[in-house]
Parts: sequence; C-alpha cells; structure tokens
Amino acid sequence: MGDMANNSVSYSGVKNSLKEANHDGDFGITLAELRALMELRSTDALRKIQESYGDVYGICTRLKTSPNEGLSGNPTDIERREAAFGKNFIPPKKPKTFLQLVWEALQDVTLIILEIAAIVSLGLSFYQPPEGNNALCGEVSVGEEEGEGETGWIEGAAILLSVVCVVLVTAFNDWSKEKQFRGLQSRIEQEQKFTVIRGGQVIQIPVADIIVGDIAQVKYGDLLPADGILIQGNDLKIDESSLTGESDHVKKSLDKDPLLLSGTHVMEGSGRMVVTAVGVNSQTGIIFTLLGAGGEEEEKKDEKKKEKKSKSGSVL
Repeated sequence: MGDMANNSVSYSGVKNSLKEANHDGDFGITLAELRALMELRSTDALRKIQESYGDVYGICTRLKTSPNEGLSGNPTDIERREAAFGKNFIPPKKPKTFLQLVWEALQDVTLIILEIAAIVSLGLSFYQPPEGNNALCGEVSVGEEEGEGETGWIEGAAILLSVVCVVLVTAFNDWSKEKQFRGLQSRIEQEQKFTVIRGGQVIQIPVADIIVGDIAQVKYGDLLPADGILIQGNDLKIDESSLTGESDHVKKSLDKDPLLLSGTHVMEGSGRMVVTAVGVNSQTGIIFTLLGAGGEEEEKKDEKKKEKKSKSGSVL
C-alpha cells in the first residue's frame, strides 16, 4: 500500500511537471527569462548563464535544439516555437494618412504668414467704410469705388489658392515617397536571407523565418537578424555602435562576452550562435517598441486606454 501511495504521488508529480512544461510551451526556459538574460552584458551575462544553465549547451538543451544539427525543421515544432517565443518580425509604424500629411504641410511658417495675409486681404476687400467718411477723403467717383469693391477679393483668393496648391503638392509628394519606401523595405526584408543549420544541413532561409532555437552561422559582413548566444567563434569581433554608440569593435568569446545582439555587424571572424530572441523581443525590437515604431504595441496601448476610459465611465 505504501509503495502504491508513493507511486501515485510520484505520478501526480510527473503530471504536474508536464502541465508546467506545457504551460511554458514545452521548453525549459521562458520568454521572460531569455529577455532578461539578453539585457545583461559581458561578465554579468556569463555569470548568469553559468549559475542558471551551466553553459550555452544547457540553454540549447532547454530550447530542445542540437548545437551541431540545429532544429529538425518540422512545421509543428516551428509553429510551437513561434507561439512561445514570437516571430522574427517587427511590425512597422502605421503610415500617416493623407490628411495628416496635409496638416503637417500647413505648419510651415511661410504658409501660415500667407494664410493670414490672404484672410486680412479678403476681409478688407469686403469691408465698406461708413458713408459719412467719404467727404473727408476728397472727391472720388462712385464708379471707381464700386470697381475696387468688386475686384478687391481676387488678390486674397489668389493667395489662398496658391497656399492650397502648395500644401496639396507637398502632402502628395510625402505620401508617394512614404509608399515607395515601405514597398522597398518590404521587398528587401523578403529577399534578405541568413544561414542556419536545420536537420544537420546548412541552408539559407528568409530572415523572417528565423525562430528561437535555430543554430545560425555568422561570418564577416553579416548583419545579425536576431539575438543569440555564441556556441563557437573564431576571432569574432562585432560592431555594436548601432545599439551602444561605441565605435570600438567588441570581441566575442565563450569565456568573456558570448552575447550577440540583433542589428549589429560582424566585422571580423566567424562563428555559430543559438538564437534566443527574435522580433519585438530582440534588443532591436525592444528599442523600436520604445521609440513607438511597433504598430502592434501602439494598438495594444490604444486598446488599454480605451478600456480604462470605458471602466472610468461605467464607474461614474
């Protein structure tokens, strides 16, 4: 009976651990833990890896990936990883509408002065002084006064028309440039590829298809598309000026600074890394989100504001 009770307790413990694993996406490490790890630098990051995971191979084990053969490439596994850790995509900021571009064009100081001048000119053209003051101004024919009154508004209307033309042309040019830029950017993102190891084979995949757990090969000239931890490196030096502002190249090694950050350039050497953060969860994605460039994050903030307003209204 005692053995049966112990077996039932152990079985329930296994079930509970399986439930927790399923809750974390069947992985031994969570998204929050990976983000916290990638925010550390040099010796702090190395100490955290050693204390919590042993080494980078311990992280690979928790991410269920092979340092040599990489991921299997199974569609089910890819979907599961994307659901747990996100996709390697940073949503762009919402494009400005044509009316917003018109409003921005109207903020030009020169155009504001012209608008005021046009309004003043139109106002004076329709203004008629009292008849009693005509005797003080000398003898003026009634026909000339009527002619000036009928054509005086043309000058103000011409100024307003020119302002409208300038604003519309400026707004249309800005709108067309932004549309072309977004089209070019999306085409570059679709064509850009990176080298990873999947199923023991070295292949090139689109940057947007990179997921957490991929084993990526980095070499001279690469722009890193995701955050990762170095598995093996040969005199690897990274330019992190885009993130830190420091112009000096940072040497990466397993025993000093193994973290590789998205948006940085490989200046020397080569190596392999395990991808630990992609998209909005990478360091570049976090910066873009803080700068307000992430469209989904802005939508979430707007929804939260609306919910707060609705709750306050219901309370009142």
